[in-house]
Amino acid sequence: MPDNWLGRATPQAIAAFMTLTLLVAAPVYAQAPSGSNPTAQAVSERQLLDELQKIEGRVTLPNTAAGLLEQPQGRDYRTFHEGWLPWIGGIAILGILLLLALFYFYRGRIRTLAPESSVRILRFGALERLTHWMTATAFIILAITGLNFIFGKRLLMPLIGADAFSTWSIWAKYAHDFVAWAFMLGILVMLVTWAWDNLPDRHDAHWLRVGGGFFDKTNRTHPPAGRFNTGQKLIFWAVVLGGIAMSISGIFMLFPFAFADINGMQTAQYIHATVGIILIAVLIAHIYIGTLGMEGAYEAMGSGTVDMNWAKEHHSLWVEGQEAKGTIQPRSAAEAAE
Repeated sequence: MPDNWLGRATPQAIAAFMTLTLLVAAPVYAQAPSGSNPTAQAVSERQLLDELQKIEGRVTLPNTAAGLLEQPQGRDYRTFHEGWLPWIGGIAILGILLLLALFYFYRGRIRTLAPESSVRILRFGALERLTHWMTATAFIILAITGLNFIFGKRLLMPLIGADAFSTWSIWAKYAHDFVAWAFMLGILVMLVTWAWDNLPDRHDAHWLRVGGGFFDKTNRTHPPAGRFNTGQKLIFWAVVLGGIAMSISGIFMLFPFAFADINGMQTAQYIHATVGIILIAVLIAHIYIGTLGMEGAYEAMGSGTVDMNWAKEHHSLWVEGQEAKGTIQPRSAAEAAE
C-alpha cells in the first residue's frame, strides 16, 4: 500500500473505516471485565428510607396516599399486628378466664349472709337499665367482630374455609362500623348518668385493703360502700375512659385520612386494638361478678330491684343515704314480680 494513501483518502472513506473498526471491536470491549459493579453507585432502598423516611411515587388517583410505597412505621405496625397483638390478646383473655376459674374454685359463689327479705328496693331505673344493656350488647358485638380481625384467619378460617370466612368478615366489618355508634352513645349517657356516684370517697381505701370482702370465705366481710363500691368504680372509669379512647381512635379509622396521615392512622389502630383487648378482659370479670360470681347481683340490672338485705350487705352507705332522704320506696316481692 502506498505510504500516502491516507492523504489521498476522502473524508467519507475515513469515517466509514473508523465506524467499521468500532463495530468490530465493541463486542470485545463489552466482554472484557471492567472491574466495577455498574449498580454499586445506585441509591439503595435503605438510603432512600434513611433520607426521606418513606418511599413514594406519583399517582393520578384522588387518594394521594396510594402513592406511598414504603415507610418504616408500616413495618413496625405489621410486626405489632401480626406478632405482638395476638399474644397480648391471647394472654389477656385466657389469663382473666383462668384467674376467674381459680377464684371460683377457691371462693365459690358469694352468697348473701342474711336470708332474703320480703322487701325489694329500686336500684336502677328503666333508662339506666336500657343504657346498660344497649352499651353491653353493642360492646359484645364489637368484641366478637373486633377479635375476628386478630384471630379470625388463625382460628376461624381453617374451620369454615376461606370463602365462608371472607363472607363472615365482610359482614363483621359492617356490624363493627355501625354498632360502634350505639356504643359511643351508651358511653356518653353512662358518663352523664353515673359519673357523680362513681367519684372516689373516703371509704375506697378501706374497701381496697380488705379486697371488697371477696376473699373472706366466711362471707362476713362487707366493707361499707355507696351506690357503687370501689370495684364497680374502677370498672366504670375503665369502661368510660377506655370507651372514649376507643371512640376517638375508631372515628379516625371510620374516616381514614380525614384527620391524620398514615402514621396517625397507625397510631389510632395501636390505641384501638390495645385498649379494646384490655376492656374485653375487664368486662369478662364484670360479667362474671354480675352473674355467676355474686348472688343477687344480676337482679339489679335485670328487674332493676334488689332485696333489701342484699343491698344492706353490699351497699350499706347507699341504703342509709336513701333512707335518710326518704327516696327508697319499699315494695314487696310479689309487687316487684308483677
